[in-house]
Amino acid sequence: MPRSTRSAGGNGVATLTTPDVATGKESLPASRCLEIYRIMVRSRALEERMIKMSKSGEGFFWIGGPGEEAFDIPLGLQINKGCGPAHDFLHFHYRNSSTLVAMGMPLVDAIRQMAMTATDPHSMGRNFPAHFAKREWNVVPISSVVENQFVMAPGTALVQKRLGGDGITIVVGGDAGTSEGDFASCLIWSSRPCNELPVLMIVMNNGWGISTAACTQHGEHHIIDRGKAFGIKGEVVDGNDPVASWWAIHRALDYCRRERRPYMLEALVSRLYGHSSSSGAQRVKNEADCLRTFEKRLLEAGILNRHSAEEMTETAAAEADAALDQALREPKPTPDDIYKHTYAPSPVDAVYPGDYTGLPK
Repeated sequence: MPRSTRSAGGNGVATLTTPDVATGKESLPASRCLEIYRIMVRSRALEERMIKMSKSGEGFFWIGGPGEEAFDIPLGLQINKGCGPAHDFLHFHYRNSSTLVAMGMPLVDAIRQMAMTATDPHSMGRNFPAHFAKREWNVVPISSVVENQFVMAPGTALVQKRLGGDGITIVVGGDAGTSEGDFASCLIWSSRPCNELPVLMIVMNNGWGISTAACTQHGEHHIIDRGKAFGIKGEVVDGNDPVASWWAIHRALDYCRRERRPYMLEALVSRLYGHSSSSGAQRVKNEADCLRTFEKRLLEAGILNRHSAEEMTETAAAEADAALDQALREPKPTPDDIYKHTYAPSPVDAVYPGDYTGLPK
């Protein structure tokens, strides 16, 4: 692995003459690695602040993705972000917080949803945390219903197939959810002969389905093996390694954009705080922590020093704390907000103005 030949600069980050960090034959430049690391630190600060909120009464439930940042952030940085079928449609699950942060979401917006404020831009404080929805970025509303995003994904991909261009559909779920019929439906609908669809199916394999170990449920060696019967190519990647994840995602995106066919990625990741606050959200000590592992690699490569790492951590924690302070001063939804944006506009609205149900009293 190339190392710095110069000492750290005034900002505590080494100046490199050969700026890359390698996994095998693949590498990323120091600038990209530092970008990923900073977002990892911010995302972890966000999640840990939300866990505290669930235990202090400032929020009532937490679920998220600590342990998936090394994969989710490279994904967010490579997405074709925008609105409409010319851009990537995103069917995420409730562990994609760091992907949204990588795409540019302010931490306060996730905190607002956790605090259930009316200013929450994703659901007006009416949905669980990490259940994002952002039309401007093609983020389809995230649902708690396990794996239903996989049966919706072929729909947006079908539009993109007809439109042309290089926009694709990306759908993400967990290993346990692949037992649902919705996952099988995605395999079928995206691989029909002469009607293949540009769907990137991503399985985040943390080895658990709530409290059930994956090894007790899966007879196949890898989940991507299930795609072979449908002619769907795939790859397994160490989702705790940002460098390996970056290039696996790059290959998958390139294939779907170029071939207009489905592809599967299985990322092997950690689950650092259990399933959710309902299972206690306690730190799991025997799980690999991708943030600490990547930090160690950057320190050893001379790209980062201890002072700058600590400074980034403190800055991120302060950002999350400030976001919470701001959210707690903002208004809550009212009973009259229940039906807002639940139903799409229709000609009936002119008959019943202000009635979001569109139905007669």
